[in-house]
Amino acid sequence: MTEIALLLYPGAQMAAIHGLTDIFAVAGRLARDRLGPEALAPRVCHWSAGPDGVLACTFDNAPGMPHAPRFVIAPPSLAPLPTGDSFRPFADWMRAAHAGGAVLGSVCAGAFVLAETGLLDGRRATTHWGYAERLARAHPAIRVDAGPLVIDEGDIVTAGGVMAWTDLGLVLVERLMGPTLMLETARFLLIDPPGREQRPYERFRPRLDHGDAAILAVQHWLAATGAKGADLAAMTARARLEERTFLRRFRKATGLRPTEYCQQIRIEKAREMLELGNLPIDAVAHDVGYDDPASFRRLFQRLTGLSPGDYRRRFRAARD
Repeated sequence: MTEIALLLYPGAQMAAIHGLTDIFAVAGRLARDRLGPEALAPRVCHWSAGPDGVLACTFDNAPGMPHAPRFVIAPPSLAPLPTGDSFRPFADWMRAAHAGGAVLGSVCAGAFVLAETGLLDGRRATTHWGYAERLARAHPAIRVDAGPLVIDEGDIVTAGGVMAWTDLGLVLVERLMGPTLMLETARFLLIDPPGREQRPYERFRPRLDHGDAAILAVQHWLAATGAKGADLAAMTARARLEERTFLRRFRKATGLRPTEYCQQIRIEKAREMLELGNLPIDAVAHDVGYDDPASFRRLFQRLTGLSPGDYRRRFRAARD
């Protein structure tokens, strides 16, 4: 019987712990319905640390057998990011399980626990798009990619958003029981199969704490004007800097070139208009500063992963 260990580190999201437990229970029941009573459901165990830092099993849906986790998952957290001494016992336990052949997984902020093992160094990994920059700063050896919702590296699987435990759970169901039972499980639970991206959900969060007053003044001006008419000459004049100096300092402060920054501001405004308004897409393009609707559509698709029409259909606010 395959054992799946879920880590109850401080602040771990209990909805994910119980939700993953339920996904594997449903998959096991569907397997028995299809293959007969001899089909074994995954064994799911919850592990937490005592005052001495030693991990112990606090829930086991198939007690009585020795523990040998084949999968170990660090779930998401809605508390402050899981870093510090209290999380090291979980990282150490994950590292030991991996050395014994276990596959490691994380969801959202759980990537910070997994990162403490050192096993993500040199690898691609994902986390919630809002945490990606902080994960990259804290662990520069990790190639953080917040685009995919799931990155499967074989022995390590990372998932992005808070609710991406559904995606990770289905990835593991497919590994254990095959694609047919994975799809049956997804249909039964009315959840999407794995393969989604985070880009449609990601929002532009400009860096404003860099301390460069000249660049900050340009950023505030771009935000106030929606970056309309914001060519390089206008920005350098606003910053009162030479062009070469402005380009260097802007990239250092924001992480983006000025053109890329303006594109993000305009597309962010377009998202809002598509979510809340009824204007035709060509009119939205014009209002955010694009005279060529085709160029706007291509840029929107590249930055969000969806066409403007698909984005409106998915995210448009309900109206009477």
